[in-house]
Order: sequence, then C-alpha cells, then structure tokens
Amino acid sequence: MLDYRIITFLKLCETMNYHIAGDELHMTQPSVTNHIKSLEQEYACKFFIYNNKKLYMTKEAFILKDYAMAAYYNDLELRNNLNKSNKTTIKMGATKTIGDFVVKDNIVNFLKNENYEFSLIVDNTEHLLKSLDNNKLDFALIEGLFDKNKYGYKLYSTEKFVGICSKNHPFANKSIKIQDIFNESIIVREVGSGTRAIFEKELEKQNYSLKNFKKVTSISSFELIKSLVIENNAISFVYDIISKSDENICSFEIDGIHIMKDFNYVFLKNTNAKNLINIFERK
Repeated sequence: MLDYRIITFLKLCETMNYHIAGDELHMTQPSVTNHIKSLEQEYACKFFIYNNKKLYMTKEAFILKDYAMAAYYNDLELRNNLNKSNKTTIKMGATKTIGDFVVKDNIVNFLKNENYEFSLIVDNTEHLLKSLDNNKLDFALIEGLFDKNKYGYKLYSTEKFVGICSKNHPFANKSIKIQDIFNESIIVREVGSGTRAIFEKELEKQNYSLKNFKKVTSISSFELIKSLVIENNAISFVYDIISKSDENICSFEIDGIHIMKDFNYVFLKNTNAKNLINIFERK
C-alpha cells in the first residue's frame, strides 16, 4: 500500500498551495503540513520553501516527485488488477494531430479485442504531460517537445513538417524564401501545442519569431484551421499528413529548411506503461 504521505506530497506538488491541497484531499491544512513535515524528517531534507510568500519546490522535491509519480501509478495499477475482471484498461492520450489524423487505424484494430477497455483523451502536449504526471493516463502519443530525462519514451514514427496553403495560393507546391512567409497571415495552434512549439523553435533558429508575421491567429481546431487555409485567408505549418487529408490543401517548403519530427509514446519511468503500449500496438 502506498504511503498516504506520498499522495499528499504529490497533491501539493500539483497545487503548490497547502489549503487547496487539503481541500482536494478532504484534509485540513494542518494535516497536509504534518504529512510534509513527516516526510522531510524521514528523508532529512526540505521539500518546499517559501520565498516572498510564494511556495517553491526544492531540488530534493523534484527527485522525490519522479519516484512518487511512478510509485503512485504502480499502486493504482495494482489496485486495478486486484479488483477487476479479466479486462485490461488502457488510458491513452494523444495530441490533436495524432488523435485526429494518425492513430485511428491503431485504435480500430485494438478495439476488436473485447478483453480490453480503452479511453482516449485528445489534448495539447502541455496538458497531456500534466495528465501523465497526475496519473490520469498510462501513456501519451505526442508530437511535441518533452523532457527525455524525465520521461520514458518509444518512437512511433517520424513525420515531415510543412507549410500549408490553398491550392490557389502562390506558395502552392513550391519551395520559397523564408522572408516571403512574413507577408502572410498565419494561423498557429494555441500555446502549449506541440505543433506551435516546433514551429516557434524553428523560427528562433532562423532569428525570427511570430512577431515578424503580418497577422497571427491562434486556433486550437485543426478542422477550422484547414477551412481558413482552404478559403485562402492564411497559411499554417503542420505535419504533412494534414496537408494530404484534403485535396483543396497544398503544401509548400522553405528553402534550406527541412523539418522532420518524431511522434513518440511518452510515459512515466519505472512503470508498467511500456507493456501497455506493446499491448496497444499489437492488437
């Protein structure tokens, strides 16, 4: 059985507020404080400190958090296995590119086996990683950037990143100079999206930013982005699989820039999640 002080510790890491952590755990604030103090005494170090009335985690807290997240995940899985029927439950997350355009066939094949229960959350990279940290997912399939020192990961595929425009746009099916794109209106995903992070990072490498564009619009829906691009209102940058999803969309490239990015399964280290990924892939 997992030490309940670890659950308290993880909740405080999540909320960074003793009062809120207590409310969410149905505990008093002094009880939360006592759990944390008890852990600090046991491990002979401080996990949380105040600076200018704001709570911060120490470096020791980050070390414990990595262990605690895996321990909590394994405890939940053990409880599941002890109290369930013969069915295995898999909780998966996927970024929007992957959830909407990539992983459908995998899910259809997986669901043919009635011995498994399955849930899929489609969200941006930032939110999925938080869900992993809070043990709400077994693994996530993402195209975004993540800390490879913190998480375990397994390659799913490598995909091309391209510009998209309408088939009537001057950029259609061409390779253009990077300076030309800044005369256009551009649509990007919301902050926290892997697609946006990759594009912004590439701009930074070329000593540019989104501020260089004539107009920037942020939209979280790929379907709406596609519609606006097709109507020749803007350009966008996405994975090639999206450009191929509609005959009214054309792709373009920037001279000298060829972006290939990995789609990865991401999971907490020291957990059974990799076995669940293997189950998902072969069904």
